Amino acid sequence: MTYYKNLSGNSGVFQYEIGEDFIIVRFKTSARLYKYSYKKAGKENVEKMKALAKSGSGLNSFISRNVRYLYD
Repeated sequence: MTYYKNLSGNSGVFQYEIGEDFIIVRFKTSARLYKYSYKKAGKENVEKMKALAKSGSGLNSFISRNVRYLYD
């Protein structure tokens, strides 16, 4: 897994892993892994999450606002 850059310094996201049609996210407060896939979260959302993860900013907020419970 890749460590999230957390450019704002206050994100709940700790690590992520990107696959072809999914992203897996680990939050700081949990050892659990959350997999967001095209099937459940939708292609547009997953691709946005991948871009935010790579940029190191905005992923936690996006998850909270758009895909909170849409993990596999």
